[in-house]
Amino acid sequence: MTIYGYARVSTTDQDLTIQEQTLAAAGCTVIRSEKVSGSSTSGRKELQTLLAFLQRGDVLVVTRIDRLARSIADLQTIMMELKAKGAALRCTEQPVDTSTAAGKAFLDMLGVFAEFETNLRRERQMEGIAKAKADGRYKGRKPTARNQAAEVQALMEQGMSATEIASRLGISRASVYRCKDAAEPA
Repeated sequence: MTIYGYARVSTTDQDLTIQEQTLAAAGCTVIRSEKVSGSSTSGRKELQTLLAFLQRGDVLVVTRIDRLARSIADLQTIMMELKAKGAALRCTEQPVDTSTAAGKAFLDMLGVFAEFETNLRRERQMEGIAKAKADGRYKGRKPTARNQAAEVQALMEQGMSATEIASRLGISRASVYRCKDAAEPA
C-alpha cells in the first residue's frame, strides 16, 4: 500500500508549501503538485499521473476535496476510477475516508458544496461584469489588429510572412490571418 498526496492551487502566484507539508505529515510517500484551475480535470497532468499509478490498496490523500475537484461530475469520475482500481481517498482537513460508509457520504456532500461554491462565484462574476458594462466601465478587451488591417495588407504585398508581420506590429499571427481573410473578396 502506497499513500500518494495531491496538492493543487489555482494560480501561479499561490503557494503549495502548506499543502505539501500537510500531505507529508499525513504519511504520503509520493506527493504530486500543480498550479492549475480545479474547475475541470483536463490539463491536470499531475492528477492524471497519480490516477494512473494508483493500485489496489493505495490511498490518495488531499488536504480538502476542492483541491481534487470543483464539480460533482469530476469528483464522481475520479471516485469511479479510484473504486475500479481498489484505491481509497482521504482528506486531511475533512472527515473523508472512502474506505468507510460515513466517509463516502460526507464526500458526496462536500462535492455538492464545492460545485455550489463554484457556481456562485461564476454568477457573482457575471453580475459584476454586467454592472460594469451598464456603468460604462467594462468594454472588454481592446481589439489588437482591427485597426491595422490596411497595414497588414500592405506588408503582405511587400512579401513579408505572417510571422514577420505579427512581430513587427505586435499582434498575433492569427490576427494577421484574420486581417488577410477580411481583405480578400468572398
